[in-house]
Amino acid sequence: MRFTLVDREIIFAAALIRAVAVSLTGILLGLYLTQVGFAPGIVGTVIAAGLAGGATAALVATFYADRLGRRRFLTFVALLSAAGGLAVIPLSNAAVMGAAAFLGMLNGMGKDRGAFVVVEQAILPSTVTDEERTHTFALYNVMQGVGAGAGALLASVPGWLTRLGIAGSLDAMRLAMGLYAALMVLSVLLYLGLSAQVEVKQGVAPAMVSPQSRRTVFRLSALFSVDSLGGGFLTQSLVALFFAERFGVGPGEVGALFFGAHIANTLSQFGSSFLGRRIGLINTMVFTHVPSGFLMAGVAFAPNLPIAVIFFLLRESLVQMDVPARQSYVMAIVKPEERTFAAGVTGLVRLGGWALAPGFAGLLMEGPSLGSPLIVGAALKILYDVLLYRAFAHLKPPEEQRSPKPTSAREAKA
Repeated sequence: MRFTLVDREIIFAAALIRAVAVSLTGILLGLYLTQVGFAPGIVGTVIAAGLAGGATAALVATFYADRLGRRRFLTFVALLSAAGGLAVIPLSNAAVMGAAAFLGMLNGMGKDRGAFVVVEQAILPSTVTDEERTHTFALYNVMQGVGAGAGALLASVPGWLTRLGIAGSLDAMRLAMGLYAALMVLSVLLYLGLSAQVEVKQGVAPAMVSPQSRRTVFRLSALFSVDSLGGGFLTQSLVALFFAERFGVGPGEVGALFFGAHIANTLSQFGSSFLGRRIGLINTMVFTHVPSGFLMAGVAFAPNLPIAVIFFLLRESLVQMDVPARQSYVMAIVKPEERTFAAGVTGLVRLGGWALAPGFAGLLMEGPSLGSPLIVGAALKILYDVLLYRAFAHLKPPEEQRSPKPTSAREAKA
């Protein structure tokens, strides 16, 4: 157990640092590409290329991370991410920029849901009991939320450097991309400290996943694809671009807004664990997610910046509450040796939707209106919630299937 506790702390620390980096690029990548001279349609395409690279890495993680070694895989992917951040600094050609974003898995979504999370999700449940699983995932997501908030604050630094005359706006953005690369190098050093306890037993592979688990995972994945497609219209980079173009706010103000959003995300994680114990994981996922969809649509129709900010922050206080519940639920309904497969497949479809939608979202911003992607994304997410509840409300994780413990001596005798 000593080794698993140390490994869990390393995973939490790596998630924190990686979230700082991902949040930083999530806010600034779209603005940086715009300053380089790309139109919104090209910006969306480059962002989509980075998300497609992340989806590809998640696919490899799903079927090969356990065979290659989880520690080795995490280290290598972190190195690629650092290289991708460095590669886009001197580039100005759209095609080459897209290729660098793909290979470096640059995440314009602003949310850390790629290959790293696939492997880390598979490791964490083995360190706790069923009853503690959702809380552990909540803490894991808190680390990501705190890091994302710090990354949002760092996103305001380029604006300050420009105002103080220390660097031009484009050079300041490039310094931020360099900081992203440095943070990913730091995560490499953390992963090197993982013990052999994180690896699966030799010979256990995705091919051993039972037919029943495969059916369940694929059904869930089909629904998650709808949610992720909606999320792809709401990438952090494009939402930041919406606020910048619609209301004329700069990188500093956008960074402050997303800092508040990440604080709201982080605090909501504890609500997820609390609700999961009382109303169940599926109910927690659905009943917190539907209102967040309506609030995001409200941002698109907001007549001014203050109202848009209020709707957005209220949305962010709800939208992430489903994440620990979803992660815990997926890990609970499969066997321990099937967890990398389950985390990988369900994560992969999410990345696929994220990668597919931004290009269309960029075109919608150029065409009908700046707020069109927000409306489309919100509608898709609400549709997902309805379908999820209808399909899986009956399938309970182990802790919800057990009879509740007696609360009195009379109940115990009965």
